[in-house]
Amino acid sequence: MKNSMISLLALITLSATPAWAGTAQSHTEIRDAVTAFVRTQTQAIPGKVSIQVAEIDPRTLLPACPALEAFLPPGTQLNGNSSVGVRCIKKHNWSIFVQANVKISINMLTAKNTLLQGQTVRAEDIGMLSSETLQTGTFTEPAQAIGKIMKYGIGAGQILRQDMLRAPYTVKQGQTVQLQVLGSGFRVKAEGQALNNAAEGETTSARTASGQLISGVVKGGIIELKP
Repeated sequence: MKNSMISLLALITLSATPAWAGTAQSHTEIRDAVTAFVRTQTQAIPGKVSIQVAEIDPRTLLPACPALEAFLPPGTQLNGNSSVGVRCIKKHNWSIFVQANVKISINMLTAKNTLLQGQTVRAEDIGMLSSETLQTGTFTEPAQAIGKIMKYGIGAGQILRQDMLRAPYTVKQGQTVQLQVLGSGFRVKAEGQALNNAAEGETTSARTASGQLISGVVKGGIIELKP
């Protein structure tokens, strides 16, 4: 009877032993892989990113892996509670999903004062609003808005968006402008009349002294034409 009990206990012990019967993968290394992955994926996002990786159930046993790779399941975004996968890409074929809470604190620009149509935005006109949601088309740095012109008026406290502002015109309709053609080893200059308003880098049209209609890109207040 005693020998039978010993045999049964040994059988139970063997059944509970993983098939790989090797060193278990460190849960800390898995969580570190998740943290590093999230930091890499969010480094281009403006604002402050905080990451909290959930503990892995201590009963989860995986064979030690020499090379871990973190990944995102299709359709997953790293914002709020997110599921991040980690797989072994050498020696063993396993994967596990770990919960990570990702918070992104962003400062968005607001109008500190009432801003009127045509007004140039100054540093003193700008306020800040902290948010955990990045709204499409908003500004996060004062330098992005200072010096630009309001397309229409807004009230104090409103969030500044890119579609509210334009770059200042360097060429104005009716203005006499320099026209320039740059080619390989040559440069030709002439004068013309701007037919519309345009900011630096925009394409605009002009009429030459002979009445010809041309178009080119505004660079430093000059309209550059392609040869």
